[in-house]
This record gives sequence, structure tokens and C-alpha cells, in this order.
Amino acid sequence: MAMIGSRAPRPRRKRPDRYHHGDLRRALVQEAVRTIQRHGVEGLTLRAVGQALGVSRTALYRHFADKSALLAAVAREGFRTLRLELVDAWERGGRGPEAFDAMSVAYVRFAVTHPSHYRVMFGGFVDARAADPDLREEAGAAFHVLVDALVAQQQNGLVRGDEPSQLARFIWAIVHGVAMLAIDGQLQRQDADAEDLIRYAADRIRSGIGIPGH
Repeated sequence: MAMIGSRAPRPRRKRPDRYHHGDLRRALVQEAVRTIQRHGVEGLTLRAVGQALGVSRTALYRHFADKSALLAAVAREGFRTLRLELVDAWERGGRGPEAFDAMSVAYVRFAVTHPSHYRVMFGGFVDARAADPDLREEAGAAFHVLVDALVAQQQNGLVRGDEPSQLARFIWAIVHGVAMLAIDGQLQRQDADAEDLIRYAADRIRSGIGIPGH
């Protein structure tokens, strides 16, 4: 029994970034994103992520078998977020030509705001075709937001009747290029603004795929 007046030893305080409760899987993904932002995808290791959160290797491997599985989770979260932001831009814009332009802006904004996710999603670090089914589903769903928007405009006579998936890949190539220039800092070196460039590109895209007279 402790003597009256004696002080019980204080529990050791955990570092602010140490995991201590809640959803461990989610915490591991968040820490992976922070690590990628600081050190790049090549600097990410499963063990270091676990150490940063102060979790055991047993708990770590219960959620992710290896680095590839962790990267797949990062990519899956990225595609899900991108899909929701594209849908929001389409719906808020009224599902018309202006909404289509807003989707291009939303795409680049997503890349700039979530560069770690974006690099994992499109940097060749994860093969969505060989990864888990949830990742394939999320990646496909994000792409089909664009396809569905094109089909809707084709039905309204605003976009030429080319094959929708091919049109979508053409548009994706352009906005992806702007997104990569933006997150790599290339536009800053050229004294250019990402949003100005993507708005210009969106206008040119609409002119290129639209039906003359509309």
C-alpha cells in the first residue's frame, strides 16, 4: 500500500502521433500518406509506419500483409475521395457544360490537395487490375463518373457521339497532365496557375468534343 502523501508514478505520456485507440487500419493509412508526403513512396516501409504509431508488428500485419497491401489501401481511399468530389462538382454544376468544366477543376484540386494519394493512384506503384477487388471497383467507379457525364451530354446533343470511354480517356489524359505539372511544382517554375490552366484546358476540351453550334 502506498504511503499517504506519496505520489503515484505518472504514466508516461505518448507522443502526439502515437496511436492509442480507434480504427488502427485507418490510422495506418493516414500515417502512410504522411510518410509519402515527406519521403516519397520509395521511402515508405510498413515497419516504419507501425513504429511511428507505436503499434506491435503483430497488430500491424493483422491489417496489412506487406507494403503493397498498404499502398492499395491508400489508392483505394484516393479513388473513393476523387469519385465523390467529381460527383459533387457534376451535381452542383447542374449536370450541364458548366458542371463538366467544374469536374476538371475538381480533379486537379484533388491532386493538389491529396498529392500522396494521387502519386500512389497513378504512379505505377499499385496495379489496380492485380490488386484487391475493392480497389478495382473504386478505380472503375471514379472513371465512370466521367463516362456517365459524357453520356448525359451526348444524350442532350452537346457532345459528339464518339465512343464514351475513349472520349473519357482523352479528357483524362489532359487533366492528368495538368495535375502532374501542378503537384510536381512545374507550373510555379513557369509562373503559371494550375486553376487558370485547367479552366483554359476545360474550355478547349469542350470546344474539341462538342457539336458545332452548341
